Amino acid sequence: MDQLVFEDLEISKDIKKAILDMGFEEATPIQSLTIPKVLAGRDVIGQAQTGTGKTAAFGIPVLEKIYQPDDSVQAIILCPTRELSIQVAEELGKLSKYMKKIKVLPIYGGQPIGRQIRALNKGVHIVIGTPGRVMDHLERRTLSLEGVETVVLDEADEMLDMGFRDDIEHILRYVPKKRQTLLFSATMSKTILRLTKQYQKNPELIKVAHHKITAPEIHQSYFEVSEKMKTELLSRLLDIHDVNLSLVFCNTKRRVDRLVKDLKTRGYFVDGIHGDMRQGQRDRVMNKFRNGKIDILVATDVAARGIDVANVEVVFNYDVPNDNEYYVHRIGRTGRAGQKGQAFTFVSGKEIYKLRDIQRYTKTKIKQQQIPSAYEIEKIKVDLMLERVKTSIENDDLEKYVHMVERLIEVGYTSVDISAALIKMIHEKEAQK
Repeated sequence: MDQLVFEDLEISKDIKKAILDMGFEEATPIQSLTIPKVLAGRDVIGQAQTGTGKTAAFGIPVLEKIYQPDDSVQAIILCPTRELSIQVAEELGKLSKYMKKIKVLPIYGGQPIGRQIRALNKGVHIVIGTPGRVMDHLERRTLSLEGVETVVLDEADEMLDMGFRDDIEHILRYVPKKRQTLLFSATMSKTILRLTKQYQKNPELIKVAHHKITAPEIHQSYFEVSEKMKTELLSRLLDIHDVNLSLVFCNTKRRVDRLVKDLKTRGYFVDGIHGDMRQGQRDRVMNKFRNGKIDILVATDVAARGIDVANVEVVFNYDVPNDNEYYVHRIGRTGRAGQKGQAFTFVSGKEIYKLRDIQRYTKTKIKQQQIPSAYEIEKIKVDLMLERVKTSIENDDLEKYVHMVERLIEVGYTSVDISAALIKMIHEKEAQK
């Protein structure tokens, strides 16, 4: 299919300007297929994975349809998790940057309900929330859905897996029957199809192949490595690639805790998230990662759902994922918005069979790489250091330091001796990190 250019879509100048600020020109396949249908008033079933741009696919037309002078709730978006609710709210915030009167509110458990009630009382156009907290507000009568014209069920399969079906059905009873209903899901189970038949009117099925890697800029490779060598390999790769932001995925909570401890011992700025952590702890870790206070985040698949951090350069599969789709979700965290990214997978023993399944499933060739030796690491570190020295010579004001060198030359040392001594000192300091 032909992908649409945002400039050609029948959307407001304010939204087009915001999209341009976000660096997007061409719509993704799910956006190209969905936006015109939703703007035309059709109910839609969108089958697409995380990382395909589905938030903007429903977010742009939802924003377009809001009547700003009316500050009652006109659209509700239900999400399975707090993290996804926040992510969707942030995306809509960026898209509505120049629509000054649009009010978007995420509501979820763990945040004081009083703050949410005060925000709702002031008037909100779009509510994004988890089923449990939306139910809470409905029962307290602090949220009215009488004016809702659009309902979005985002990651519907995940909501059903988490046991939210009754809550969703209860919430939909509060919404007018004359409405537009949009449903997005990575899979189309019988339960999902029953839900669509019950609550949608002649929906248009829009399908983007869920097993296709949508970011061709991601370079994928794997290493065959013993279990006890994994942490050492990870350290070597982090050093070689001089990574600013990286995500490391483990299959269990225990592995996350152990790896974080080991990497901290080696001097890395690292932290981890998993399902056993309190929400407040997870939020603090995510904020540190977003703000660059840590440059390595170790996570389990469940805890990482909803994470959307720009400029992640490398994804490490410390463990081969148990689910093929998890592999797609994991590596989709890098190579965003046309940027280049890398994905390294550590394969131990019989995990090689899992990797072959993943290659068949994703229809992607994942190339094997050889584990870099300690000597190669040392050489690369030296090359990186010398590259920084060259950059400094070409770009920095070194006059003050030239005078210092001249003082040493005056007492009989050569410039080569001085340079060698300084590089030795830098090299030893780097080795201690």
